[in-house]
Amino acid sequence: MRLRRVGATSPRSPAPADEPRTPEPLGARSTWRTPPRAAAVGRDHGPMPLVHIPGSKSITARALFLAAAADGVTTLSRPLRSDDTEGFAEGLARLGYRVGRTPDAWQVDGRPQGPAVTTADVYCRDGATTARFLPTLAAAGHGTYRFDASAQMRRRPLAPLTRALRDLGVDLVHEEAEGHHPLRITANGVTGGDVTLDAGQSSQYLTALLLLGPLTRDGLRIKVTDLVSEPYVEITTAMMRAFGADVRREDDGTGVTYAVAPGGYRATTYAVEPDASTASYFFAAAALTGTEVTVPGLGAGALQGDLRFVDVLRRMGARVDVRDDRTTVCGTGELRGLTVNMRDISDTMPTLAAIAPFASGPVRIEDVANTRVKECDRLDACAENLRRLGVEVATGPDWIEIRPGAPTTGADIKTYGDHRIVMSFAVTALRVPGITFDDPGCVRKTFPDFHTEFGAAFAELRRGLSGGPSAN
Repeated sequence: MRLRRVGATSPRSPAPADEPRTPEPLGARSTWRTPPRAAAVGRDHGPMPLVHIPGSKSITARALFLAAAADGVTTLSRPLRSDDTEGFAEGLARLGYRVGRTPDAWQVDGRPQGPAVTTADVYCRDGATTARFLPTLAAAGHGTYRFDASAQMRRRPLAPLTRALRDLGVDLVHEEAEGHHPLRITANGVTGGDVTLDAGQSSQYLTALLLLGPLTRDGLRIKVTDLVSEPYVEITTAMMRAFGADVRREDDGTGVTYAVAPGGYRATTYAVEPDASTASYFFAAAALTGTEVTVPGLGAGALQGDLRFVDVLRRMGARVDVRDDRTTVCGTGELRGLTVNMRDISDTMPTLAAIAPFASGPVRIEDVANTRVKECDRLDACAENLRRLGVEVATGPDWIEIRPGAPTTGADIKTYGDHRIVMSFAVTALRVPGITFDDPGCVRKTFPDFHTEFGAAFAELRRGLSGGPSAN
């Protein structure tokens, strides 16, 4: 990722020797230095700053599955390179798929018949998409495949998906705790048919079954009894169609059923759009500091529902402009309190929680019970860390309410190894001196260069706004 000005024709000149360095994590802790306050809102900002966000994790994972299942060679352009996506590609390689990687593109030799090996032991690292999608892909093949994951991923639930796979005739055994990794699949293809699924904890359960559908002999009809984060399912169905599949959503008034026809997938060339969840930190930072950020590649036609986070910022007082091919957020110096249902964009709940103390009124976030079963219990993690900063917070089973009161001194943020907790509170650190993180490196899961790029982006924005180098 880089920050540049529209019309720039030469690389950014080296920083003056006396200019503050971009904060960068070294060792076990990272301390964020607080940049000066943004220039007064309303002054001429000059050329519009562009922030180039890495590729979407969700889209990259789905594209890797689809490419592996497709007939032919698929090229993925601008995929995300992070611990999660590298782990997914590594898992495919363990299953015998050929994955060629260059800095800007990956090529996958598809195998509609399933894995090229008959036995494999796959370690899924921390990746939920890897841990949920790859066993489903393997089930369509023929062989014995074992899947395990990190301690963090072992704690995350899997039972609704594995129950549905068993209902479809898949021979699947949990080796230790029922409904959790490790697990073993003795695969002999999947016939298909009707299945009922509760996706109230994670939409990834439904995505995994949808992706499996075209690989079955008879297709799938999936009756969904509950569903969270539905925009992620919309990503899945749009991408399946891009790879040649026939998938339909049917709503008869009594419930929703997804019908997936058999027939497999066709290889293609697929461009991965920037990650909207990652963009939320930059958009929130602009709203918080009175600066302006534009993210190219994320616009009105974007697949990712998390772009709707900018609508929350608009309600709070930020200026938002969504074009066909880009989105701009400009802080106005005002953040209003609000009550918002974030069920469909719950990955951005920590982003909002991190800027909520600076609002003029309470911020209440509702219907986000599923955030309790992410990399950590994000509701409790956000509440705990805000209290460490002296903020008044209340929580319930599926909500958090944050009272206004901007922190004045920092604290050590307990990350629980969750990349989104780190990146969210890095936004808070733009206004609060002395914030540190007990595990800054966990951002490698989705954005290895986050600390360097986020710090550099907002240092440069302030240089542009003030007309010269930032000063302490």
